[in-house]
Amino acid sequence: MTAQTTFPGAGALRETGKLCQLGIDVVRTSFRRPFQLREFIQQSWFIVSVTVLPTALVSIPFGAVIALQLGSLTRQIGAQSFTGAASVLAIIQQASPIVTALLIAGAGGSAICADLGSRKIREEIDAMEVLGVSPIQRLVVPRVLAAMLVSVLLNGMVSVVGVLGGYFFNVIMQDGTPGAYLASFSALAQLPDLWISEIKALIFGFIAGIVAAYRGLNPAGGPKGVGDAVNQAVVITFLLLFFVNFVLTTIYLQVVPAKGS
Repeated sequence: MTAQTTFPGAGALRETGKLCQLGIDVVRTSFRRPFQLREFIQQSWFIVSVTVLPTALVSIPFGAVIALQLGSLTRQIGAQSFTGAASVLAIIQQASPIVTALLIAGAGGSAICADLGSRKIREEIDAMEVLGVSPIQRLVVPRVLAAMLVSVLLNGMVSVVGVLGGYFFNVIMQDGTPGAYLASFSALAQLPDLWISEIKALIFGFIAGIVAAYRGLNPAGGPKGVGDAVNQAVVITFLLLFFVNFVLTTIYLQVVPAKGS
């Protein structure tokens, strides 16, 4: 008679392994035919419809807060000429991917989780498996790819709106100089800053889609279980996003030298 020993955190470790396995399955299945093009287009349009307006509205105060705070700080230390570069780089490298990811996870991810969870409790997922149809290829892959595509597109929109908002608040409200704002940006910014922003958005969209799909495919049972799964998906995604953002930022700052250094 053997006794099974468990250690604290075994359940969390097991769930993490299953989540990673789902991510691997999605990547592997994405290259299999047939590709669900219609489902991908429908999911992309749906995610855009529920996220584009909130993202645009959130990006304006984000850019304003960053510009006002940095403008006040640079004025205190006598470095007003670097306000443009500091605010624009902060928006593009950090604020834009984070804002995009939070809206994708909060609006699009919760909708994906609720849809898959409702299909699961209605036993539609089990019926597909009985018929030999892969739920991952048919349902999960189009949703994850749609979240990644929309994340990249929204990140570009947030960058533009945030930079314009920062320019307006710095130049109009803080009496900044338009020429100095643009000159400092062109002097310190570089193309890899935009690339790392888009890479972050792509990875964040993948994480949001995978977590939402995993929780949707594994609800506790019943409508209440689906609701709990949606809440858990959003919280888990937020935690993973901030951790991954820290890792990517650290790697980027170590690999890509700052302009002028």
